[in-house]
Amino acid sequence: MRSYKDIRNLEDLQARKLELKVEYTLKQNMLKTDTKTFFKQFTLSALIKKYATPNNLFKADEKLNISGTAMSLLLPMVMNKTLFRGAGFLTKAAVGFVSGKVGKSLDAEHLSAIFNSVKGWFGKRKEQKQKKFIDYGIPPDSETY
Repeated sequence: MRSYKDIRNLEDLQARKLELKVEYTLKQNMLKTDTKTFFKQFTLSALIKKYATPNNLFKADEKLNISGTAMSLLLPMVMNKTLFRGAGFLTKAAVGFVSGKVGKSLDAEHLSAIFNSVKGWFGKRKEQKQKKFIDYGIPPDSETY
């Protein structure tokens, strides 16, 4: 691209200089956008979207039982800190032992089923509330809803 034979006077030189500046800025902008898109694929949210799909989590959980191990550690602490706060040492030990055993038996499928059932309870209330408003002749998208 180093064809300088067509530059015959100062105007041609200025035009070539302007063309090179435009080409330089275009390439600079393309390089910046390509760099941004390259680094965006390694952000935390992109990695989670790529690798933390339900299928991948279930496969890893079948092999390592990560959810059961986590629940066997977290469930006794949560139970002793919330429900059995004022209980004695023996009660807390028994609760810790039992909830640890229950936590080990939980896997990702059980946890997702529990989550979906709890989510269903709240979803049913919303549907019942909408139905109640519709029964009274109030549309669900009105101001009172």
